Amino acid sequence: MVFKYGIDTLTTDKVMAIAKSKMQAIITQETTDKVNACRKKVETMANSNKAIYGINTGFGPLCDVQITPNETNKLQENLLITHAVGVGKPIDKQLSKIMMICKVHALCQGFSGVRLELIERILYFIDNDLIPVVPEQGSVGASGDLAPLSHLFLPLLGEGEFWINDTIHPAKKVLKDYNLNPIQLQAKEGLGLINGTQFILAHTIIGLNKMKYLLNLADVAGAMSIEGYKGSASPFKKALHTIRPFKGNLKVAKRMRKLFVGSKNIMSHEDCERVQDPYSMRCIPQVHGASRNAYYHLKELAEIEMNSVTDNPIVLSDTEAISGGNFHGQPLAMALDYASIAASELGNISDRRCYLLIEGKYGLPRLLTTGGGLNSGFMIPQYTTAALVTENKSLCFPPSADSIPTSLGQEDHVSMGSISSRKFNQILENIEKILAIELMYAAQAMEFRRPNKFSEILEDNHKIIRNKVKKLEDDRLLKDDIYNMILLVKEQSLIVK
Repeated sequence: MVFKYGIDTLTTDKVMAIAKSKMQAIITQETTDKVNACRKKVETMANSNKAIYGINTGFGPLCDVQITPNETNKLQENLLITHAVGVGKPIDKQLSKIMMICKVHALCQGFSGVRLELIERILYFIDNDLIPVVPEQGSVGASGDLAPLSHLFLPLLGEGEFWINDTIHPAKKVLKDYNLNPIQLQAKEGLGLINGTQFILAHTIIGLNKMKYLLNLADVAGAMSIEGYKGSASPFKKALHTIRPFKGNLKVAKRMRKLFVGSKNIMSHEDCERVQDPYSMRCIPQVHGASRNAYYHLKELAEIEMNSVTDNPIVLSDTEAISGGNFHGQPLAMALDYASIAASELGNISDRRCYLLIEGKYGLPRLLTTGGGLNSGFMIPQYTTAALVTENKSLCFPPSADSIPTSLGQEDHVSMGSISSRKFNQILENIEKILAIELMYAAQAMEFRRPNKFSEILEDNHKIIRNKVKKLEDDRLLKDDIYNMILLVKEQSLIVK
Protein backbone atom coordinates (compact mmCIF):
# COMPACT_ATOMS: atom_id res chain seq x y z
CA MET A 1 0.00 0.00 0.00
CA VAL A 2 1.25 3.49 -0.90
CA PHE A 3 0.37 6.63 1.04
CA LYS A 4 -0.06 9.84 -0.96
CA TYR A 5 1.02 12.97 0.94
CA GLY A 6 -1.50 15.80 0.83
CA ILE A 7 -4.17 13.53 -0.66
CA ASP A 8 -4.75 10.52 1.58
CA THR A 9 -5.82 10.69 5.22
CA LEU A 10 -3.16 10.00 7.84
CA THR A 11 -3.97 7.81 10.84
CA THR A 12 -1.85 6.82 13.81
CA ASP A 13 -1.31 3.39 12.27
CA LYS A 14 -0.24 4.84 8.91
CA VAL A 15 2.20 7.25 10.54
CA MET A 16 3.80 4.39 12.46
CA ALA A 17 3.95 2.25 9.32
CA ILE A 18 5.67 5.03 7.35
CA ALA A 19 8.06 5.70 10.24
CA LYS A 20 9.01 2.01 10.39
CA SER A 21 9.43 1.84 6.58
CA LYS A 22 6.53 -0.60 6.32
CA MET A 23 4.54 1.76 4.08
CA GLN A 24 5.81 3.81 1.16
CA ALA A 25 4.79 7.47 1.11
CA ILE A 26 4.96 9.55 -2.08
CA ILE A 27 4.07 12.93 -3.56
CA THR A 28 1.70 12.67 -6.50
CA GLN A 29 1.26 15.04 -9.43
CA GLU A 30 -1.94 16.32 -7.82
CA THR A 31 -0.03 17.30 -4.70
CA THR A 32 2.79 18.79 -6.76
CA ASP A 33 0.29 21.02 -8.56
CA LYS A 34 -1.23 22.20 -5.25
CA VAL A 35 2.18 23.00 -3.75
CA ASN A 36 3.39 24.84 -6.86
CA ALA A 37 0.18 26.87 -7.18
CA CYS A 38 0.43 28.02 -3.56
CA ARG A 39 4.11 28.86 -4.00
CA LYS A 40 3.27 31.22 -6.87
CA LYS A 41 0.86 33.10 -4.59
CA VAL A 42 3.62 33.62 -2.02
CA GLU A 43 6.04 34.90 -4.64
CA THR A 44 3.43 37.42 -5.80
CA MET A 45 2.88 38.66 -2.24
CA ALA A 46 6.59 38.76 -1.41
CA ASN A 47 7.16 41.22 -4.24
CA SER A 48 4.19 43.44 -3.42
CA ASN A 49 4.22 46.68 -1.42
CA LYS A 50 1.50 45.42 0.93
CA ALA A 51 2.75 44.29 4.36
CA ILE A 52 1.86 40.62 4.80
CA TYR A 53 2.92 38.97 8.07
CA GLY A 54 5.74 36.49 7.81
CA ILE A 55 6.19 36.97 4.08
CA ASN A 56 7.58 40.49 3.92
CA THR A 57 7.51 41.51 7.61
CA GLY A 58 9.38 40.59 10.76
CA PHE A 59 8.03 38.07 13.26
CA GLY A 60 6.21 38.22 16.59
CA PRO A 61 6.52 41.72 18.08
CA LEU A 62 8.43 42.78 14.93
CA CYS A 63 5.40 42.13 12.72
CA ASP A 64 5.14 45.86 12.03
CA VAL A 65 8.61 46.00 10.42
CA GLN A 66 8.41 45.50 6.66
CA ILE A 67 11.25 43.64 4.92
CA THR A 68 12.47 44.38 1.41
CA PRO A 69 12.40 41.60 -1.24
CA ASN A 70 16.21 41.47 -1.13
CA GLU A 71 16.13 40.74 2.62
CA THR A 72 13.41 38.08 2.51
CA ASN A 73 15.65 35.02 2.12
CA LYS A 74 17.98 36.07 4.92
CA LEU A 75 14.96 36.72 7.14
CA GLN A 76 13.73 33.13 6.74
CA GLU A 77 17.15 31.61 7.51
CA ASN A 78 17.55 33.88 10.54
CA LEU A 79 14.21 32.58 11.75
CA LEU A 80 15.44 28.98 12.03
CA ILE A 81 18.81 29.95 13.51
CA THR A 82 17.42 32.27 16.19
CA HIS A 83 14.59 29.94 17.20
CA ALA A 84 16.79 26.85 17.64
CA VAL A 85 17.19 27.40 21.38
CA GLY A 86 15.98 24.04 22.71
CA VAL A 87 17.70 22.40 25.67
CA GLY A 88 17.76 19.01 27.35
CA LYS A 89 18.32 15.50 26.06
CA PRO A 90 17.61 14.69 22.41
CA ILE A 91 14.20 13.17 21.77
CA ASP A 92 14.00 9.62 20.44
CA LYS A 93 14.91 9.30 16.75
CA GLN A 94 11.49 7.85 15.95
CA LEU A 95 9.84 11.00 17.31
CA SER A 96 11.98 13.19 15.05
CA LYS A 97 11.05 11.04 12.07
CA ILE A 98 7.34 11.22 12.87
CA MET A 99 7.64 15.02 13.17
CA MET A 100 9.02 15.16 9.63
CA ILE A 101 6.31 12.85 8.28
CA CYS A 102 3.55 14.96 9.81
CA LYS A 103 5.15 18.20 8.63
CA VAL A 104 5.45 16.96 5.04
CA HIS A 105 1.77 15.97 5.03
CA ALA A 106 0.79 19.42 6.35
CA LEU A 107 2.93 21.27 3.81
CA CYS A 108 1.47 19.16 1.01
CA GLN A 109 -2.05 20.44 1.72
CA GLY A 110 -1.23 23.46 -0.43
CA PHE A 111 -1.75 26.32 2.03
CA SER A 112 1.79 26.87 3.31
CA GLY A 113 3.50 28.30 0.24
CA VAL A 114 6.83 26.47 0.45
CA ARG A 115 8.66 25.22 -2.63
CA LEU A 116 8.34 21.61 -3.77
CA GLU A 117 12.14 21.40 -3.62
CA LEU A 118 12.04 21.97 0.13
CA ILE A 119 9.45 19.23 0.72
CA GLU A 120 11.41 16.81 -1.45
CA ARG A 121 14.54 17.38 0.64
CA ILE A 122 12.65 16.55 3.84
CA LEU A 123 11.32 13.41 2.11
CA TYR A 124 14.90 12.48 1.25
CA PHE A 125 15.80 12.74 4.93
CA ILE A 126 12.85 10.50 5.85
CA ASP A 127 13.50 7.89 3.18
CA ASN A 128 17.23 7.69 3.95
CA ASP A 129 16.88 7.75 7.74
CA LEU A 130 18.73 11.02 8.06
CA ILE A 131 17.19 11.98 11.37
CA PRO A 132 17.85 15.46 12.81
CA VAL A 133 18.74 15.83 16.48
CA VAL A 134 16.00 17.65 18.43
CA PRO A 135 16.26 18.68 22.13
CA GLU A 136 13.27 17.77 24.28
CA GLN A 137 12.69 21.10 26.04
CA GLY A 138 11.96 24.66 24.93
CA SER A 139 8.53 24.70 23.28
CA VAL A 140 5.55 26.51 24.79
CA GLY A 141 3.27 25.00 22.17
CA ALA A 142 1.65 28.15 20.87
CA SER A 143 3.29 29.63 17.76
CA GLY A 144 3.67 25.98 17.13
CA ASP A 145 6.61 24.04 18.49
CA LEU A 146 9.06 26.74 17.42
CA ALA A 147 12.26 25.55 19.10
CA PRO A 148 12.02 21.81 18.34
CA LEU A 149 10.89 22.40 14.76
CA SER A 150 13.78 24.82 14.26
CA HIS A 151 16.24 22.16 15.41
CA LEU A 152 14.46 19.61 13.20
CA PHE A 153 15.01 21.68 10.07
CA LEU A 154 18.38 23.32 10.77
CA PRO A 155 20.07 20.51 8.78
CA LEU A 156 18.33 21.79 5.65
CA LEU A 157 20.65 24.78 5.96
CA GLY A 158 23.70 22.70 6.79
CA GLU A 159 23.37 23.63 10.46
CA GLY A 160 22.51 21.45 13.45
CA GLU A 161 23.12 17.71 13.69
CA PHE A 162 21.94 14.36 12.37
CA TRP A 163 21.72 10.97 13.99
CA ILE A 164 23.75 8.41 12.06
CA ASN A 165 22.84 5.11 13.70
CA ASP A 166 23.28 6.01 17.38
CA THR A 167 25.88 8.73 17.08
CA ILE A 168 25.51 12.45 16.41
CA HIS A 169 27.22 14.08 13.43
CA PRO A 170 27.35 17.71 12.19
CA ALA A 171 24.75 18.30 9.48
CA LYS A 172 27.27 20.04 7.24
CA LYS A 173 29.45 16.91 7.09
CA VAL A 174 26.48 14.57 6.54
CA LEU A 175 25.13 16.66 3.66
CA LYS A 176 28.59 16.58 2.07
CA ASP A 177 28.79 12.79 2.50
CA TYR A 178 25.44 12.45 0.72
CA ASN A 179 26.37 14.97 -2.00
CA LEU A 180 23.62 17.36 -0.91
CA ASN A 181 23.88 21.14 -0.98
CA PRO A 182 22.29 23.19 1.81
CA ILE A 183 18.88 24.63 0.95
CA GLN A 184 18.61 28.41 0.60
CA LEU A 185 15.28 29.32 2.17
CA GLN A 186 12.99 31.77 0.42
CA ALA A 187 9.91 33.82 1.35
CA LYS A 188 7.55 32.18 3.88
CA GLU A 189 9.55 28.94 4.06
CA GLY A 190 11.11 29.42 7.48
CA LEU A 191 7.68 30.12 8.98
CA GLY A 192 6.15 27.20 7.11
CA LEU A 193 8.74 24.90 8.65
CA ILE A 194 8.71 26.00 12.28
CA ASN A 195 5.10 27.06 12.82
CA GLY A 196 3.10 23.95 13.63
CA THR A 197 2.31 21.39 16.31
CA GLN A 198 4.37 18.47 15.03
CA PHE A 199 6.40 18.06 18.23
CA ILE A 200 3.22 17.77 20.30
CA LEU A 201 1.65 15.59 17.63
CA ALA A 202 4.58 13.15 17.33
CA HIS A 203 4.59 12.57 21.08
CA THR A 204 0.83 12.09 20.97
CA ILE A 205 1.08 9.49 18.20
CA ILE A 206 3.77 7.53 20.05
CA GLY A 207 1.74 7.75 23.26
CA LEU A 208 -1.47 6.61 21.61
CA ASN A 209 0.31 3.64 20.07
CA LYS A 210 1.65 2.66 23.48
CA MET A 211 -1.58 3.39 25.36
CA LYS A 212 -3.62 1.19 23.01
CA TYR A 213 -1.54 -1.83 24.00
CA LEU A 214 -1.45 -0.92 27.67
CA LEU A 215 -5.24 -0.56 27.83
CA ASN A 216 -5.59 -4.09 26.47
CA LEU A 217 -2.81 -5.38 28.71
CA ALA A 218 -4.45 -3.83 31.78
CA ASP A 219 -7.55 -5.94 31.05
CA VAL A 220 -5.39 -9.06 30.81
CA ALA A 221 -3.55 -8.22 34.03
CA GLY A 222 -6.87 -7.58 35.77
CA ALA A 223 -8.28 -10.90 34.55
CA MET A 224 -5.19 -12.79 35.74
CA SER A 225 -5.39 -11.08 39.13
CA ILE A 226 -9.07 -11.99 39.43
CA GLU A 227 -8.24 -15.60 38.62
CA GLY A 228 -5.49 -15.62 41.25
CA TYR A 229 -7.77 -13.94 43.79
CA LYS A 230 -10.67 -16.25 42.96
CA GLY A 231 -12.79 -13.23 42.18
CA SER A 232 -16.12 -13.19 40.41
CA ALA A 233 -16.86 -12.81 36.70
CA SER A 234 -20.44 -11.65 37.28
CA PRO A 235 -19.61 -7.88 37.31
CA PHE A 236 -18.77 -8.20 33.61
CA LYS A 237 -22.13 -9.52 32.41
CA LYS A 238 -23.45 -7.80 29.32
CA ALA A 239 -26.83 -6.95 30.84
CA LEU A 240 -25.15 -4.86 33.54
CA HIS A 241 -23.28 -2.67 31.07
CA THR A 242 -25.93 -2.17 28.41
CA ILE A 243 -27.88 -0.06 30.89
CA ARG A 244 -24.88 2.30 31.27
CA PRO A 245 -23.48 2.10 27.76
CA PHE A 246 -20.28 4.12 27.76
CA LYS A 247 -18.24 2.97 24.79
CA GLY A 248 -15.09 2.15 26.77
CA ASN A 249 -17.01 0.36 29.53
CA LEU A 250 -18.83 -1.85 27.04
CA LYS A 251 -15.55 -2.70 25.33
CA VAL A 252 -13.77 -3.63 28.55
CA ALA A 253 -16.67 -5.71 29.88
CA LYS A 254 -16.79 -7.63 26.61
CA ARG A 255 -13.03 -8.21 26.75
CA MET A 256 -13.22 -9.42 30.33
CA ARG A 257 -15.93 -11.92 29.44
CA LYS A 258 -13.75 -13.20 26.61
CA LEU A 259 -10.73 -13.50 28.92
CA PHE A 260 -12.66 -15.88 31.20
CA VAL A 261 -14.15 -18.13 28.50
CA GLY A 262 -13.37 -21.76 29.33
CA SER A 263 -11.89 -21.02 32.74
CA LYS A 264 -12.43 -23.95 35.12
CA ASN A 265 -11.05 -21.81 37.93
CA ILE A 266 -13.80 -19.18 37.61
CA MET A 267 -16.46 -21.87 37.38
CA SER A 268 -15.12 -23.68 40.47
CA HIS A 269 -16.34 -20.97 42.87
CA GLU A 270 -19.43 -19.57 41.18
CA ASP A 271 -21.58 -20.59 44.16
CA CYS A 272 -19.19 -19.55 46.93
CA GLU A 273 -20.30 -17.46 49.92
CA ARG A 274 -18.46 -14.27 48.89
CA VAL A 275 -20.91 -11.53 47.97
CA GLN A 276 -18.64 -9.11 46.10
CA ASP A 277 -15.04 -8.25 45.29
CA PRO A 278 -13.19 -5.01 46.05
CA TYR A 279 -13.60 -2.20 43.53
CA SER A 280 -10.21 -2.67 41.87
CA MET A 281 -11.51 -5.99 40.53
CA ARG A 282 -15.25 -5.46 40.40
CA CYS A 283 -15.06 -2.03 38.73
CA ILE A 284 -12.53 -2.84 36.00
CA PRO A 285 -15.00 -2.00 33.18
CA GLN A 286 -15.84 1.34 34.76
CA VAL A 287 -12.23 2.37 35.50
CA HIS A 288 -10.40 0.82 32.56
CA GLY A 289 -13.36 1.87 30.42
CA ALA A 290 -13.08 5.51 31.46
CA SER A 291 -9.40 5.44 30.54
CA ARG A 292 -10.32 3.89 27.22
CA ASN A 293 -12.86 6.67 26.58
CA ALA A 294 -10.08 9.24 27.08
CA TYR A 295 -7.92 7.30 24.61
CA TYR A 296 -10.70 7.38 22.01
CA HIS A 297 -11.08 11.14 22.47
CA LEU A 298 -7.36 11.87 22.11
CA LYS A 299 -7.05 9.59 19.08
CA GLU A 300 -9.93 11.39 17.35
CA LEU A 301 -8.33 14.79 17.94
CA ALA A 302 -4.84 13.61 16.96
CA GLU A 303 -6.09 12.28 13.65
CA ILE A 304 -7.79 15.61 12.93
CA GLU A 305 -4.54 17.38 13.77
CA MET A 306 -2.31 15.17 11.63
CA ASN A 307 -4.45 16.00 8.59
CA SER A 308 -4.59 19.73 9.31
CA VAL A 309 -2.57 22.79 8.33
CA THR A 310 -1.03 24.26 11.48
CA ASP A 311 1.49 26.82 10.30
CA ASN A 312 0.99 30.57 9.85
CA PRO A 313 0.09 32.60 7.87
CA ILE A 314 -2.26 30.48 5.76
CA VAL A 315 -2.09 31.36 2.07
CA LEU A 316 -5.53 31.64 0.46
CA SER A 317 -4.98 33.75 -2.67
CA ASP A 318 -2.47 35.96 -4.50
CA THR A 319 -3.33 38.80 -2.14
CA GLU A 320 -4.54 37.13 1.04
CA ALA A 321 -2.52 35.29 3.67
CA ILE A 322 -4.43 35.08 6.94
CA SER A 323 -2.42 35.41 10.12
CA GLY A 324 -4.44 33.25 12.46
CA GLY A 325 -3.82 30.80 15.26
CA ASN A 326 -3.84 27.32 13.72
CA PHE A 327 -0.44 26.72 15.32
CA HIS A 328 -1.87 26.93 18.85
CA GLY A 329 -1.49 23.60 20.65
CA GLN A 330 -4.49 23.91 22.98
CA PRO A 331 -6.76 21.39 21.17
CA LEU A 332 -4.24 18.61 21.82
CA ALA A 333 -2.81 19.99 25.07
CA MET A 334 -6.07 19.77 27.01
CA ALA A 335 -6.86 16.29 25.68
CA LEU A 336 -3.33 15.14 26.51
CA ASP A 337 -3.77 16.25 30.11
CA TYR A 338 -7.05 14.32 30.25
CA ALA A 339 -5.37 11.26 28.72
CA SER A 340 -2.52 11.55 31.23
CA ILE A 341 -4.98 11.29 34.12
CA ALA A 342 -6.65 8.36 32.35
CA ALA A 343 -3.33 6.55 31.88
CA SER A 344 -2.32 7.24 35.46
CA GLU A 345 -5.50 5.60 36.72
CA LEU A 346 -4.55 2.33 35.01
CA GLY A 347 -1.54 2.24 37.33
CA ASN A 348 -3.51 3.35 40.38
CA ILE A 349 -6.00 0.49 40.14
CA SER A 350 -3.28 -2.01 39.18
CA ASP A 351 -1.34 -1.23 42.36
CA ARG A 352 -4.49 -1.90 44.39
CA ARG A 353 -4.85 -5.33 42.79
CA CYS A 354 -1.23 -6.08 43.62
CA TYR A 355 -1.98 -5.25 47.25
CA LEU A 356 -5.02 -7.54 47.32
CA LEU A 357 -2.97 -10.47 46.04
CA ILE A 358 -0.45 -10.26 48.89
CA GLU A 359 -2.99 -9.81 51.72
CA GLY A 360 -3.29 -13.55 52.27
CA LYS A 361 -7.04 -13.96 51.68
CA TYR A 362 -9.20 -16.61 50.03
CA GLY A 363 -6.62 -19.35 49.95
CA LEU A 364 -3.63 -17.26 48.93
CA PRO A 365 -0.67 -17.25 51.31
CA ARG A 366 0.43 -13.89 52.67
CA LEU A 367 2.94 -12.21 50.37
CA LEU A 368 2.33 -15.05 47.89
CA THR A 369 4.87 -17.28 49.61
CA THR A 370 4.35 -20.44 51.67
CA GLY A 371 7.54 -19.78 53.59
CA GLY A 372 6.61 -16.43 55.12
CA GLY A 373 8.88 -15.27 57.93
CA LEU A 374 12.15 -16.52 56.59
CA ASN A 375 10.95 -15.36 53.16
CA SER A 376 9.52 -11.94 52.32
CA GLY A 377 8.03 -13.24 49.07
CA PHE A 378 6.38 -10.48 47.05
CA MET A 379 6.21 -7.91 49.84
CA ILE A 380 8.56 -5.33 48.36
CA PRO A 381 7.69 -5.01 44.64
CA GLN A 382 4.41 -3.41 45.74
CA TYR A 383 6.52 -0.62 47.25
CA THR A 384 7.73 0.03 43.71
CA THR A 385 4.23 0.15 42.27
CA ALA A 386 3.19 2.51 45.07
CA ALA A 387 6.15 4.80 44.28
CA LEU A 388 5.38 4.77 40.55
CA VAL A 389 1.71 5.50 41.15
CA THR A 390 2.55 8.55 43.26
CA GLU A 391 5.10 9.70 40.68
CA ASN A 392 2.36 9.51 38.05
CA LYS A 393 -0.02 11.47 40.25
CA SER A 394 2.57 14.24 40.49
CA LEU A 395 2.90 14.20 36.69
CA CYS A 396 -0.85 14.73 36.28
CA PHE A 397 -0.66 18.48 36.90
CA PRO A 398 -2.15 19.90 33.66
CA PRO A 399 0.38 22.12 31.85
CA SER A 400 -2.48 23.30 29.61
CA ALA A 401 -3.89 25.10 32.68
CA ASP A 402 -0.77 27.25 32.74
CA SER A 403 0.34 30.03 30.40
CA ILE A 404 3.36 32.32 30.49
CA PRO A 405 3.29 35.13 27.89
CA THR A 406 6.17 35.20 25.40
CA SER A 407 7.34 37.33 22.46
CA LEU A 408 6.94 40.62 24.37
CA GLY A 409 3.28 39.84 24.96
CA GLN A 410 2.41 39.20 21.30
CA GLU A 411 2.06 35.53 22.22
CA ASP A 412 0.19 36.26 25.42
CA HIS A 413 -1.56 32.90 25.78
CA VAL A 414 0.33 29.67 25.14
CA SER A 415 -0.73 26.02 25.44
CA MET A 416 2.35 24.38 27.02
CA GLY A 417 1.19 21.35 25.02
CA SER A 418 4.73 20.13 24.44
CA ILE A 419 5.05 19.57 28.19
CA SER A 420 1.66 17.83 28.28
CA SER A 421 2.77 15.49 25.50
CA ARG A 422 6.09 14.64 27.14
CA LYS A 423 4.48 14.00 30.53
CA PHE A 424 1.87 11.77 28.88
CA ASN A 425 4.66 9.52 27.66
CA GLN A 426 6.46 9.57 31.02
CA ILE A 427 3.27 8.36 32.69
CA LEU A 428 2.86 5.59 30.12
CA GLU A 429 6.42 4.40 30.75
CA ASN A 430 5.58 4.10 34.44
CA ILE A 431 2.39 2.20 33.59
CA GLU A 432 4.49 -0.35 31.70
CA LYS A 433 6.43 -0.99 34.90
CA ILE A 434 3.38 -1.15 37.16
CA LEU A 435 1.52 -3.60 34.93
CA ALA A 436 4.69 -5.69 34.61
CA ILE A 437 4.74 -6.12 38.38
CA GLU A 438 1.01 -6.88 38.58
CA LEU A 439 1.41 -9.56 35.91
CA MET A 440 4.26 -11.10 37.91
CA TYR A 441 2.06 -11.11 41.03
CA ALA A 442 -0.93 -12.53 39.18
CA ALA A 443 1.12 -15.32 37.61
CA GLN A 444 2.32 -16.31 41.10
CA ALA A 445 -1.21 -16.19 42.52
CA MET A 446 -2.51 -18.39 39.71
CA GLU A 447 -0.03 -21.09 40.75
CA PHE A 448 -2.00 -21.53 43.98
CA ARG A 449 -5.19 -22.30 42.00
CA ARG A 450 -3.78 -25.35 40.26
CA PRO A 451 -4.81 -27.89 39.09
CA ASN A 452 -7.64 -25.62 37.91
CA LYS A 453 -7.29 -24.49 34.30
CA PHE A 454 -7.74 -20.97 33.03
CA SER A 455 -8.88 -19.61 29.68
CA GLU A 456 -6.63 -20.31 26.72
CA ILE A 457 -5.40 -16.71 26.44
CA LEU A 458 -4.55 -16.50 30.15
CA GLU A 459 -2.82 -19.89 30.06
CA ASP A 460 -0.77 -18.73 27.06
CA ASN A 461 0.23 -15.53 28.83
CA HIS A 462 1.11 -17.49 31.97
CA LYS A 463 3.48 -19.61 29.88
CA ILE A 464 5.06 -16.51 28.31
CA ILE A 465 5.68 -15.09 31.78
CA ARG A 466 7.07 -18.38 33.10
CA ASN A 467 9.52 -18.54 30.21
CA LYS A 468 11.07 -15.38 31.62
CA VAL A 469 10.21 -15.48 35.32
CA LYS A 470 10.01 -18.73 37.29
CA LYS A 471 7.60 -19.38 40.14
CA LEU A 472 8.94 -17.94 43.38
CA GLU A 473 9.61 -20.68 45.93
CA ASP A 474 12.25 -19.18 48.22
CA ASP A 475 13.43 -15.57 48.25
CA ARG A 476 15.71 -14.58 45.41
CA LEU A 477 16.88 -11.39 43.77
CA LEU A 478 13.71 -10.06 42.13
CA LYS A 479 15.39 -7.24 40.25
CA ASP A 480 16.07 -9.38 37.20
CA ASP A 481 12.54 -10.82 37.26
CA ILE A 482 11.05 -7.33 37.30
CA TYR A 483 13.25 -6.15 34.43
CA ASN A 484 12.36 -9.25 32.41
CA MET A 485 8.68 -8.54 32.98
CA ILE A 486 9.11 -4.88 31.97
CA LEU A 487 10.85 -6.02 28.78
CA LEU A 488 7.92 -8.33 27.95
CA VAL A 489 5.57 -5.36 28.30
CA LYS A 490 7.76 -2.90 26.38
CA GLU A 491 8.21 -5.33 23.50
CA GLN A 492 4.45 -6.02 23.57
CA SER A 493 5.15 -9.76 23.80
CA LEU A 494 2.12 -10.62 25.90
CA ILE A 495 -1.10 -11.61 24.11
CA VAL A 496 -3.85 -9.03 24.54
CA LYS A 497 -6.39 -9.78 21.78
